Amino acid sequence: MSMTFFYLFFIFGINNPVQHPIVANVSVQNIIPDSDHHKYPDEGPCTAFTALLQYFLLATFTWNTLYGINVFLLFKKVSGPPPWFPKVSLAIGWVLPAVIVGISLGSTYSVKEPLGYRQEEFCWLASLDHKQKFSMGKPMFWGFLLPLALILLSNMAILLHFFHIICRTNPNLNSSRKTLKKKILSSFSLAVMLGLSWVTGYILIVTHETNLKLILSVVFCLLNTTQGVQILILFTLMPLLNSNPAFLDSLRVSNIGFHRKTFYLRETKNQRKQESYKSTEFELA
Repeated sequence: MSMTFFYLFFIFGINNPVQHPIVANVSVQNIIPDSDHHKYPDEGPCTAFTALLQYFLLATFTWNTLYGINVFLLFKKVSGPPPWFPKVSLAIGWVLPAVIVGISLGSTYSVKEPLGYRQEEFCWLASLDHKQKFSMGKPMFWGFLLPLALILLSNMAILLHFFHIICRTNPNLNSSRKTLKKKILSSFSLAVMLGLSWVTGYILIVTHETNLKLILSVVFCLLNTTQGVQILILFTLMPLLNSNPAFLDSLRVSNIGFHRKTFYLRETKNQRKQESYKSTEFELA
């Protein structure tokens, strides 16, 4: 739900409907004006869209972490998570992002100066100071990047713990290709649910090499815009197919018998016509 609402608000509300042109102050005395940072009162729904985007994106990553904690508890306790975990998850998943958004709005936003919280070009968190340099005092850093970094680090720790459990040395398991395939698929599905593809976004922030930045940009866009499709395939379609083996059997190619004849071009004492059939099995991967 949180991911769906984030994408909807991003598609329909990321562009600021109100654009203020930057008008330079003309001075006859050729002196530097008191401020080159133009302030306009808030107009339109851009601030509301910014808050909703921040909230639902943080909620998405919060729920990813809660899913990882759920997996961690499943490995720790055979009986499953404790009975209080679902209620605590509901509270944390929806309330914690709202607290972060409330702090961001309350400490940086005012009707007379909305650019302390959001940007002017599009409806997203402010990140640059008046010198157009990234500022750690802006809500983009401490209201989004910092909480996201903590979430991704915790998710990475959960994934490494998962690796340690399923990849323990076992000669009987290591000899099986199907078991290895299941391990890889399980690890990949958990990484998708934990949102670890966003690590490429942090690499994009720190890298300055042009070609690497272009490649990482493409990878970042592909992985994150298809995260919902990946979740649909891994957690909806695949369990559905695995629970219906008859449907999978119907997808397999039937065995086909080929007719083969042998002919001789010259006469021999034991000349005879030979016919045989060969059955070739095909299996759908």
